[in-house]
Amino acid sequence: MTHEPHDKLQSDADTPGDSRLVEITEGPWAGWRHWEPVDDFEEHSGPFYCKPDDQGLLCGFRPDAKNRNGGGNIHGGALMTFADYVLFMAALGADVELHGVTLTMNCEFIGAAEPGKLLTGRGEIVRAGFSIMFVRGMIEDEGRPVLSFSATIKKLKRRG
Repeated sequence: MTHEPHDKLQSDADTPGDSRLVEITEGPWAGWRHWEPVDDFEEHSGPFYCKPDDQGLLCGFRPDAKNRNGGGNIHGGALMTFADYVLFMAALGADVELHGVTLTMNCEFIGAAEPGKLLTGRGEIVRAGFSIMFVRGMIEDEGRPVLSFSATIKKLKRRG
């Protein structure tokens, strides 16, 4: 089996400034912000939201039945997808034009999460270099830790 050479570490964003956080004005997420244009996978997995508060940026996700595992709790993959969103929202605090990919992500599952409950996440930049950022964070269910994570982001240049 041969593979065509492909360097996915090249940016697939054609023009800078296309993406932005848009404030939701109605419904249960009023006051929160949503990333647009949407990331199809995140939208299907979530959707995910964020909002600034007195501690920085709070991210939110209300998982439902589609996010359950065989035991009825929220699937670890859904939690990890939300953690990936949280780490990029934390990284945006340092660079609103950031485009990048997750190089590594370590997760510790601390507790089970249930469908229908609001999960919140916060992240922080541990260190930001020229092309690599180190981020860590926590996802909670009403103040109860569910998942802790640390990750490395590779910054990419936008095509243009």
